[in-house]
Amino acid sequence: MARRFAPILKMAASHHGGEKAVLEKSRNTHALKNLAKVPADRLLSEMTRCVFNAGFNWKVIEAKWDGFEAAFEGFDPGRLAFFGDEMMSQLVSDPRIVRNGQKIKAALENAKFVAEIEAKEGGFGRFLAKWPGEDQTGLLDVLNKRGSRLGGATGQYFLRFVGWDAWIASSHVCAALVREGVLTKPEATSKRDLASLQAAINAYHDDSGLPRAQISRLLALSVG
Repeated sequence: MARRFAPILKMAASHHGGEKAVLEKSRNTHALKNLAKVPADRLLSEMTRCVFNAGFNWKVIEAKWDGFEAAFEGFDPGRLAFFGDEMMSQLVSDPRIVRNGQKIKAALENAKFVAEIEAKEGGFGRFLAKWPGEDQTGLLDVLNKRGSRLGGATGQYFLRFVGWDAWIASSHVCAALVREGVLTKPEATSKRDLASLQAAINAYHDDSGLPRAQISRLLALSVG
């Protein structure tokens, strides 16, 4: 039986001031028309921000971000990939950034990952833009295996924040999918659960025509 999205939209609307209001509230403000044209340094910058946000107060990272941009020399992936080993020692003692050695190392390793994709695919933004929206789990798997510290929610937030049409498996989204009989518990970390989540969001997308990121937000808003 095909999954219908209208009842979920109705629930979200009942909690958030009606259908028009909840559709506006759930709109993906990060969406881009041409992700392929976003420079690799901006994508690596956002990737690094997401890595540092994980487990930290996001406001602390935001307040220091100009310092991050300066310390990482504008996040040019080719430059960081080439000089990364030399830069590591100066970055771990740089007061302009959060001096977490593991995350700094991850940022430099991700520069190599981005530079490799950039060279092979004719642009990291192009690589992301070409990836089919119905297979976010596959793209997350690439980020997790080839990147550093990009597993779980970090990879999901990165995709959302750079403008890819990404769902986020938040606790509220997963709670809604438990209610809908998609998941058995309010979390999706295993490959099986992520596949079930992806299939459901694809079905809701096909039924409603709404972007997958907005469907994700509406699922969360339908909880309350």
